[in-house]
Formats: sequence, C-alpha cells, structure tokens
Amino acid sequence: MAKPQISFTFILPLFPNLLEFYRNLETQSADTLLSRILFGLNTYKNSFAKPINDRYDIVLLGGAMGSLFSVCQAIASPIIGTLSDKYGRRKALLCSMVGNIASVALWCAATDFRTFLASRIVGGLSEGNVQLALAIATDISSEQDRGKTMALVGVCFSIAFTFGPALGAALAQVTTVAANPFATAAGVSLALIVTETIYLYFALPETHQGMQPATSTGNGGAGAKESVVTVEKRQRTNSHTLLNITHFTFILFFSGMEYSLPFMTYDLFAYGSKESGKLLGYIGLVASLLQGGVTRRMHPLRVVQLGVVSCAAAFFLLSRLSTQRGLYVAATLLAVTNSTVVTGLNSLSSFEAGAGERGEKLGHHRSFGQVGRALGPLIFCTLYWWAGRDVAYIIGGTGMVGVIALVYGGLKAPVGLQIKAPKGARGAVEEKAG
Repeated sequence: MAKPQISFTFILPLFPNLLEFYRNLETQSADTLLSRILFGLNTYKNSFAKPINDRYDIVLLGGAMGSLFSVCQAIASPIIGTLSDKYGRRKALLCSMVGNIASVALWCAATDFRTFLASRIVGGLSEGNVQLALAIATDISSEQDRGKTMALVGVCFSIAFTFGPALGAALAQVTTVAANPFATAAGVSLALIVTETIYLYFALPETHQGMQPATSTGNGGAGAKESVVTVEKRQRTNSHTLLNITHFTFILFFSGMEYSLPFMTYDLFAYGSKESGKLLGYIGLVASLLQGGVTRRMHPLRVVQLGVVSCAAAFFLLSRLSTQRGLYVAATLLAVTNSTVVTGLNSLSSFEAGAGERGEKLGHHRSFGQVGRALGPLIFCTLYWWAGRDVAYIIGGTGMVGVIALVYGGLKAPVGLQIKAPKGARGAVEEKAG
C-alpha cells in the first residue's frame, strides 16, 4: 500500500503552482469554469471583516478542491467497504486501483482545469486504498495484535506522506510536456500505480474469510455451494455510532487546524512553500517513528486518549506562540496526534465489527471522518479570518476538550482485549513478542 500512497502524495506540494498555472491560463476569459469558481471564492473572501491577502486565492481554491475530494470519499467509502464484504477485499482493492489509474491518467492529460478537476473527482470516488488496507490488516490479525498491525499500516502511510511530497516537488522541476508542466510528476505517479496494481493482481490473496473457499461437509456438492458469508454475533463494547461521531468531531477540529497552519506561519514568520514543506516533513517523520516504536505497543483506547490530549495542547499553544521554537513544539504535539487518534479509532471500530461486516463498518467510519475533513477547513478558517488567530485556536482547543470528554467518558476497552489483559505471565510474554 505504501507505493500507491507515495504516488498519491506527489500532488500535495504541487497544488499552489499547479492551480496558479491553470489560473494564468484560463482567467483571461470570464466564461471558463475556473473563472467562475474564483469569482465565487473571492466573493466569499471579501465578506470577511479581516482583509485577506490575494496570496491566499490559490490556497482557498486548493482548500475547496480538498473539500470536494473529501466529499467524494465520504460518498464512496461506505460503498467500497460494503462491496469488499460482498465480493472480497482483493476485487474491491483492484477496482479501486483501476479508478486511481484513471484519475492519474486524467492528470497526465490535464492541459485545462476542467480535466484536472475531473481527475480529482474520479480519484476521490475511487480512493479506497486506506480503508481496504485497514480491512485487510483486520482480516489477517488476531484481536490481541490488531492494534499493532493497524499501527504498522499507519507507519507505511506516514512514511509515504514524509517522502512522497518531496519526490513530487522534485519531479515538478522536470518539464517534458509544455502544455502540462506537471506531466512528469503525473507520469511517474501513473507508472507507480500501474506497477502496484499488477503486483497486487498476481500477489495479493483474498483475506476476507467469507470469500475463501468453503470446506466440504461430506454432503456431496451441497457443502461446496453453501453460502460462506457469515456475520458474527459480537458483544459490542462501543457502538459504531459513538465511534463514528468521535471520528467526525475529532477530524472536524483537527483538519481545520491543519488547513490554517499555512496562513498562520505566513502571517507570523513569512513562511513560504520551502519552510512549510520542512515543517510538514518534520511532522510526518516524527509521526512515523512514533507509530513504529510507540503506538503499536499501546492499547488502542490509550492511543486515542493520548492523541486527543496532545491535540488540545497543540491548539492552545498555537493560540499564543510567537517563536519558531514554539511552533516546532506544537508540531511535535501534532505529530503525536497524527500517529495515534485515527489509528486507534480504526482499531476500536474493527474490534466491534464481525468478519462479514468489517468492510462496511470501516467504510462508514472513514466516511464520517471525510465529512469532518470537508467541513473543518471551511468552518475553522471562517472563524480564523473573522475573529483572529487567538480566538480561533482557543475555540478549537475548547472543542477538542469536548472530544476528550467524549473519549474518556464514552469509549471503553473492547471486550476481546479485556479478557486476555489480566493474565500476568501471558501478558508479559505477549509484550516481549510485540
């Protein structure tokens, strides 16, 4: 999963220059799609009491496209998850990869903004790598080891987000097609995704138990034809509704803070893309180290609790900081949050789902997060420009305190983990094995 995720992150640092390229190309006429979108965004921007520098026009456009991508994922995630339960993880993942190939192929051919926008919509609707990787990890791990396995999947994605943007930025310096200066990065991304899809086709087995061949029962062919899709009756500790609401609420506040960071660092320290890239790279590197060495050894519930407390502390620190040293302290807290909360919530959600419904439940869980990611930047940045940095981050921190109350007051340790935890000697052996 790391390879397609690396190619997926190629585009992240390119958004400002990429959108600026289309703006310079198409805003000569008021009839183009991009001109109409920018007019709407500027109407929104000019409604604020606090003036917003024209430098942020591209950032606003990138944020709007990010929200569109998240909305598409929110729509598609439950569908992809349900299909993986019905037809198997392997088929669902391969179909998702074909959609990713189509998305990047459109990017390669995107000599106008309309085609580029189509590539993002197709990509959002077909992006199932993350949730299907988590479903596969759940299928092949025991309940006792599931938190460790989820954390290792998180490490792969953190590494991708650490190195992928840097590689994408380097490839963007190589121009091979004049009509699309970013075709080189898009082409390399396409090659990686095609290679990974071919590899998965030949090497990935079906991990969903319901899709594995049935064992003969001795009744002739009847046993082989018998339905093997089963839904376990499980004693649930946490309702999926509570887990989904927790995921949505956390992402709502966290994504708003993430999106506002470029505005804050520009206003306070005049950060450009290079300095912002270093800051994001630092967060990704620390997060991957934590996931590989700390998160996977912790109980999923403790992981979530640590992450939301760290996030609240980062909010309040960002509301008052005035030095770059303070910024990197806050970045460290954000790295802790990145390496814990979503991984832990995914683990808890998987514990509460039977083998025949994991894809569906994880898909709905991811969908709630994507809705939060679509709304968070819009709501938080509106607050940021209307009330200022101090008020915005204090309100965000207060909201995160509410998430802390939800986590500590509502979530409980899954039953499967509680049964094995009291065994002292066995627990010590398992801890050494981990």
